[in-house]
Order: sequence, then structure tokens, then C-alpha cells
Amino acid sequence: MKDYIIKNAQIVNEQTIQKGDVYLKNGWIETISPSISSIPTGASVIDATGKYLIPGLIDDQVHFREPGLTHKETILTGSRAAVAGGITSYFEMPNTNPQTTTIKKLEEKFEMAKNNSYANYSFMFGGTNDNLEEIKNINPRTTAALKLFLGSSTGNMLVDNQHILEEIFRHSPLIIATHCEDESTVQKNLQKHVQHYGEDIPIHLHPKIRSEEACFLSSSSAVALAKKTGARLHVFHLSTAKELELFTNKIPLAEKKITAEVCIHHLWFDESDYDEKGTYIKWNPAVKTAEDRKALLKALNDDLLDVLATDHAPHTKEEKNNVYTKAPSGGPLVQHALPALLEFYHQGKLSLEKLVEKMCHNPSILFDVEHRGYIREGYKADLVLIDTDAAWTVDSSNIFYKCGWSPFEGTSFKSKVTHTFVNGNLVYEDFKFNEGLFGERLTFDR
Repeated sequence: MKDYIIKNAQIVNEQTIQKGDVYLKNGWIETISPSISSIPTGASVIDATGKYLIPGLIDDQVHFREPGLTHKETILTGSRAAVAGGITSYFEMPNTNPQTTTIKKLEEKFEMAKNNSYANYSFMFGGTNDNLEEIKNINPRTTAALKLFLGSSTGNMLVDNQHILEEIFRHSPLIIATHCEDESTVQKNLQKHVQHYGEDIPIHLHPKIRSEEACFLSSSSAVALAKKTGARLHVFHLSTAKELELFTNKIPLAEKKITAEVCIHHLWFDESDYDEKGTYIKWNPAVKTAEDRKALLKALNDDLLDVLATDHAPHTKEEKNNVYTKAPSGGPLVQHALPALLEFYHQGKLSLEKLVEKMCHNPSILFDVEHRGYIREGYKADLVLIDTDAAWTVDSSNIFYKCGWSPFEGTSFKSKVTHTFVNGNLVYEDFKFNEGLFGERLTFDR
């Protein structure tokens, strides 16, 4: 393993920005200093003058589609794109084929990642109406969280048995992460529009089908159940201003029992973008109004929302280019989330300190991730260098997703990721990868 000294960086960490040097030794952060003048034998020096150094991002919600859906993405291709976007750790979702709803299948996915993932990895276990005993036996130190779909999902992963749902909330040894959309409301809205338009429903009606009402009914029910049972609940990808009333910023994150996140697409896009982007911005929950988008960004800055994530969920262009009812929801995001968020920094809407808090520190706190999420001596050397004065444009030649497209295609960003270190290894530099340097299985201090 090569050691590095990163010199003259603007270090963004724990609500401060300070110029300094960082020594990476044997995969760990050995020294942080205003200046390291004595260069250890064999260490490579990277001059970071004019660049910002941040902790590696921890993305708590990705779909890398392996096993069973690897024509869309794989652990290898998804994690390569992730490190190109500054994401050094991720939690992958259970709705693959087969689904990750037994401990045996969970461990099989960990084996797949061991020699394929460029980033550090964990996998969420999937809850169903009939796997409560498996849930009770999960080791909380080695698994990120329990994922529950409280709205539409593939296969049998919709948990709609209220008695079972309450038992899961009472007995889960893991944080419960939920996708909240009320299924009966969604189906009622869908059938009304199918009767009027047939299968080819105009895409701008997607937020009317997966409506504010559907989101709030499900989110409020999940929050009420968490309060009733004392469960540790994390609500994924909020998309409406109305849902914000369910959460609080009155207590520190480490003391919160109920937390929430927002994803980059719900901050960047709104319903006015459907005419141009079509089904390429069809997500569940749906991209909604400009007022929702503005309220979500304000809530992020005001700490009502605790985490920023991607919900990276790629599909092929062929799949996306179907009529409304056949076009799947989701899109690729891990490579471009950070550059997009840095546009908010340039616009004065999001500070670098707040960005790092929401994408690095808070996921570490919320999920009890060991030795990651901060630039601290004695922590793993997961680090990202950013040049905020290096404009580039997203096009097919620089997209790393297996699906080969991005909802940001044609967008010019002012900032780019120049270097990504995973466990002290320089895995990515200026659109090129050092092949064969893989991440580690994450562990949790629980």
C-alpha cells in the first residue's frame, strides 16, 4: 500500500474550513497538521493548493442491481461511478433478484462485493410480511439497516400487514429505513388516470398519481408507529413540504429516534422539468412542485432533514423509453450528485460545511458507522479532493454508469472531483481509475 501526504488543502470538516496537510499511512489518517514539513520515506505528495478536502461521502441509499438485474448496473460499475462522484461508502438496497430477505442471501451479496466494489459497502436487509424471525436474527454490527417498502415494490416486499408491521417495529435490531407512499392512494390515482388516458399517461401527471397525499399518509403512519413502539426510524427520500411537519430540529441528531433524508433529484428538479426530461426523471416518490423543492432545501439547511442521499436506481434507456405505465421509476445519480450539490454552493444556497455534515458526518452518526465520515486522526483514509473552479460538462464520454445515461447529461458543472481515496488507496483521479483497488465491508458501533 502506498502512503500519501495531501498538502495545502482547504480541509472541510466538523463545521470548519482550515488550510492544512494530511498524512495517509497504511489506509488510515495518521496526521493532520497545518504543515507537514518532513516527508516520510516512500510517501507520495499531492499538492492540493486551491482545492477542498472533504471526508468521503456515505450514501445510505443505492441500487446497484446485483444479483439478477445486472443489465442495468453491477456492484463493480455502480461503485466505480460512485467513487468518481466522491462516494466512498454506500448502503445497497434489498430489492434485487433474488431479494435480500434471508440472512443467507444477505451474506451472498457481501461475498459478491468483496472483490468487486471500489467503495466500502454494506447492504440493507429487506423486510416482508413473512420474515420476522429472520429480521430478529440479524447482527446489527455487520448490517447497515432494515429496509421496509411501505409503498409499491417489486416482488413481495410491500409490507402491508399491519400486525406484522408493528411486530417488526417492536423487534427489529436494526434502524428501520422506510420508503413511504400509501399504496391504496397511489393505485386509486393510477386507475383514474388509466381510465382517462390508457397506458400512455402524460409524464407530468406522475406527481398527481404518486401524490403529496400518498406520501404524507404513509410517512405520518410510519412516524406514529415509531413513536408508539419506540423503534429507531429513518424515512427515506422526502419529496413534499407537507411531510416536514413530522420531523424536528430541536434535539441533536445523536438523540433523535426519528430522522429523515432528502435526495439530490428532489432538490434539483421540479415538475416544470418533465416536459424536457420525460420519464428520465420519473422517480418514486415523484419530483413535485418548485415550492416543495425550495422547502426541502430550506429544511436541509434548518436541520429538519438530516441526511442527503442519491437513491441511485439505474434503468436502461430502452426501459425508460416506454409509455408511462411501463417505464420504470429511478435513475442513475452517484457520479453526479456531489457536483450538482456544489452548484448550490456556488449559488449561495448550501455551504460546504453543511454539505459535508449531511453527506459525511450525519450518515456516520445516524447509522453508527465505525471510523468513517470525518477527517480525524485514527479514522479510515476515505477522502475526496474537490476543485471548485474546474468546469466540465456531462456527456456520454464521461458517464460511468453501466446504463450509459444521466439525467444531468448536457449539464455544465463548475466543480469536479479530482481525487478519491478509499482506505488510503487513490482509486480515482481526473476521470481515470486505479483498477483492482477495492473497498471494505463496513462495520457499525452498535
